[in-house]
Amino acid sequence: MSRRTPQSRDRRRSAPARNPSCPCGLAETYEECCGRFHEGRATAPTAEALMRSRYCAFVRRDEAYLLRTWHPRTRPARVEFDPAMRWSGLEILGTSEGSAFHGTGTVTFRASYAGGSLQEHSRFERVEGAWVYVDGDIGK
Repeated sequence: MSRRTPQSRDRRRSAPARNPSCPCGLAETYEECCGRFHEGRATAPTAEALMRSRYCAFVRRDEAYLLRTWHPRTRPARVEFDPAMRWSGLEILGTSEGSAFHGTGTVTFRASYAGGSLQEHSRFERVEGAWVYVDGDIGK
C-alpha cells in the first residue's frame, strides 16, 4: 500500500471529474447515457429512459430531440425555453408499464430548478416501435 501525503490527497480530490454524471441523474456520462439518444445512435428502450433523456434535452435546450420524441398528435410547432430556467435535478417518483414489452407507459417525476420544482405524471406511447411523449398532468 502506498502512502500519500496530505498534499497529494488534496490534489487528487480537487482534480476535475473526468466522467461527470448525466444531467438525468444516472451515473453514466452524458455521452454514454442520454447523449446517444440525442445524437440518434440509439433509441430509448423504456418510457423512463425516454423521460430521462427528454429532461436532459430540456437542460441542454435540445429542441430538435424534444420535437422528434413528441407524439405527432400532441407535438407543438416549437418548444419555448425560458432563458432564466436552470434545471438542477430529476427524481423519478413512479413508473407504470413502459418496458420493452408494453405499448404504453407512465412516469411520474419531479424536476427541480433554481427556486422550485415541477411535478408531472407523463404518458408515453410507442410509435413505429419508438417511445414518444404524449402528454402529462402537472402537479399530480
